[in-house]
Amino acid sequence: MISRRSFIQTASATGLLAGLQALMPAWARQAASLAPTSVTGTHRTFDLAIGRTALEIGGETATAKTINGTVPGPLLRFQEGETVTLRVRNDLDEDTSLHWHGILLPEPMDGVPGVSFPGIKPGETFVYQYTLKQSGTYWYHSHSGLQEQSGVFGPIIIDPAGTDAVAYDREHVVVLSDWTFEDPDHVFAKLKKQSDYYNYEKRTMGDFFRDISEKGLGATLSNRLAWGAMRMDPTDIADITGATYTYLINGRAPSSNWTGLFKPGERVRLRIINAAAMTYFNLRIPGLKMTVVQADGQNVQPVAVDEFQIGVAETYDVIVAPQDDRAFTIFAEAMDRSGYARATLAPRQGMSAAVPELRKPPRLTMTDMGMGHDSMQGGMEGGMAGTHAMSGDAPSMDHSGHDMSGMAG
Repeated sequence: MISRRSFIQTASATGLLAGLQALMPAWARQAASLAPTSVTGTHRTFDLAIGRTALEIGGETATAKTINGTVPGPLLRFQEGETVTLRVRNDLDEDTSLHWHGILLPEPMDGVPGVSFPGIKPGETFVYQYTLKQSGTYWYHSHSGLQEQSGVFGPIIIDPAGTDAVAYDREHVVVLSDWTFEDPDHVFAKLKKQSDYYNYEKRTMGDFFRDISEKGLGATLSNRLAWGAMRMDPTDIADITGATYTYLINGRAPSSNWTGLFKPGERVRLRIINAAAMTYFNLRIPGLKMTVVQADGQNVQPVAVDEFQIGVAETYDVIVAPQDDRAFTIFAEAMDRSGYARATLAPRQGMSAAVPELRKPPRLTMTDMGMGHDSMQGGMEGGMAGTHAMSGDAPSMDHSGHDMSGMAG
């Protein structure tokens, strides 16, 4: 059996690795959306196929479940008011589905097995058809088993019927995701047996003695007993961490340096989609202020921020206006600080900027748990170590109405 290392060496020598890397979707290499199979007036038809594809992620090989052979799947670009037909063929040996996250459509077209339709059997094709009643940035993903974690997701842009309220010169789609080389079913099984299986930041005996020296024996014991009584851990920030995850932007690992181009002085629209199965990210671009202009496909009063937190299944559109002829790093830090996704904005290919160091992992307090002030832990950096929703010249944003129905596969 060939090892991953041997495969990479052989693939590099034969050019196969370049072919694997080419499986990155066309829209991530250039501004290209999936071409329709047919067009009749304002009615367009698209063909999608869900199957398995070998690809390269951060120097390792994997077999992903893909849409049209790529992770993420094709960019679907629609027009508000048009009717679209999407013929989805299942090339897997298991049932599959596609859910159109945040899209207003008839219930039978929603793509949730057991709720709106029975799913798509192996070898079969299901025809989705609906009229677009909105505009904005959205995404689509499988709602079958753990297929979303395995790569079955992609971006959607719906252009407005009239003039776009957001002015920009150039745009890039930025799809955040998390990838594990483990079988997602095995990951899930581990969590069912031990919920903190992937938490490598648990408190140690050294932490115990440090707390005694800083807070005293009584306060330290009281704190430990309180957490023990709740059967919880102040380091439990994320169920799945960088211990198994590689964090991706547009299907590329941090070492691959996906690059979006700009010309100095342009207004660049970044359509940021969190297609991760489990990960919340804190996103910033050191040296660039971001102006949030849209949230979950809805235009908002523009808000200037230095950083924002994006939850699973959320989308944010931001405008950046780089003035200098240099590169900038898009840095999406996992909320628990166990890893990051990274990409570059640059005037030319081949450029890169400094990549920030990961910040100190956050710690929960008794206040976070609704138990009042915790004298032991101290406040978390910016409300859980910088994981607040927005930082900058921003009021807080109300996310209570967001559709999170598709957040876990």
